[in-house]
Amino acid sequence: MSNKYEDIINLPHHVSNKHPKMTLEARAAQFAPFAALTGYDDEIKETARLTNERIELDDEVKNFLNNKIRIILEQISTRPVVTFTYFIPDLKKEGGKYVTAKGIVKKINEYKKMIILEDKTEIPIREIINIQI
Repeated sequence: MSNKYEDIINLPHHVSNKHPKMTLEARAAQFAPFAALTGYDDEIKETARLTNERIELDDEVKNFLNNKIRIILEQISTRPVVTFTYFIPDLKKEGGKYVTAKGIVKKINEYKKMIILEDKTEIPIREIINIQI
């Protein structure tokens, strides 16, 4: 019985003079899975990510917070340590998150309506929902 490849089975492996030998990494890359929907997984994760709704404060709470800010402004030379809870809007979707920052109040910028802590954290006054002095 004759094998149909008998004439070439014992020949040496051909090495091209024209093309360099491919590395194992390059050969493996040829067989890597193809992602037809590039970025789809990221979009699914973004859609699934939860955000909080902004709490709308009534006038009584706003006045209470404004009084606390006045107290901080009067005591700013004593370098008060204050804890703020405030809202950070999400840049990609509706809503955002509430964070708490604690630090020494360096400055209250009335023009920009920002409270600036010594660690350079900037807190928008209109986003504050709680202040603890």
